[in-house]
Amino acid sequence: MTAPVFLAGREQLAGTAPEGNGTIVLDGPEGRHAVSVRRLRPGEQIVLTDGAGTGASGTVAAVSGKDRLEVAITAVRTEPEPRPRITVVQALPKGDRGELAVETLTETGADAIVPWAASRCVTRWNGERGLKSLAKWRSTAREAGKQARRLRFPEVADLAGTARVAELLRGAALGAVLHEEGGIPLATAELPPDGDIVLVVGPEGGVSPQELTAFADAGARPYRLGPTVLRTSTAGTAAAALLLGRTGRWS
Repeated sequence: MTAPVFLAGREQLAGTAPEGNGTIVLDGPEGRHAVSVRRLRPGEQIVLTDGAGTGASGTVAAVSGKDRLEVAITAVRTEPEPRPRITVVQALPKGDRGELAVETLTETGADAIVPWAASRCVTRWNGERGLKSLAKWRSTAREAGKQARRLRFPEVADLAGTARVAELLRGAALGAVLHEEGGIPLATAELPPDGDIVLVVGPEGGVSPQELTAFADAGARPYRLGPTVLRTSTAGTAAAALLLGRTGRWS
């Protein structure tokens, strides 16, 4: 089994030499999880990351109390930002299916997730509820990133409207809108070697004609994923997996 991953401060990792030989103290909530939940003990392997591409591998050197351990660092590495970069614009699903989408997108390898208030969304993020929901998405991405042993966690952007999504599509190397009536299979789309792929996943009620027009004006085209209709909480993950395989990022 690969070593578990925990989140450490960027300043802590920045002070460690690439060849290791330093010590980092992990405390607070991450230290508590490592000591009291995972029950790590001296001699066990561990990886610390800042979630932005830098990871420090090491060995637990000492454990103090219920929420503090010292890690003897043996090596530090930084992963370059992957190319092409995959951003998934996710319409707001009902209930807790939004967190499910974020979790599986993170585990699969999406680089950024943009929550989208599509016109046909039943769920609405208003006021305090919206702030709490966004915080849940970000916490889910962080925890799923650690579970997937990622060094670079996906960014979860602020809630976007259709105009903001169109801006993202306008600046993308490839803009794709998943649509059951799309004339082109995503499996045959011409993919860019670099830049941003922006993938739009509509709500259960589908992307409205007005939204499709706005996205087409921004340079995006509708693509179909396959012969079946997936739920909004799973369609993005399936499409991201397809793109990751086709771009060579999974090779």
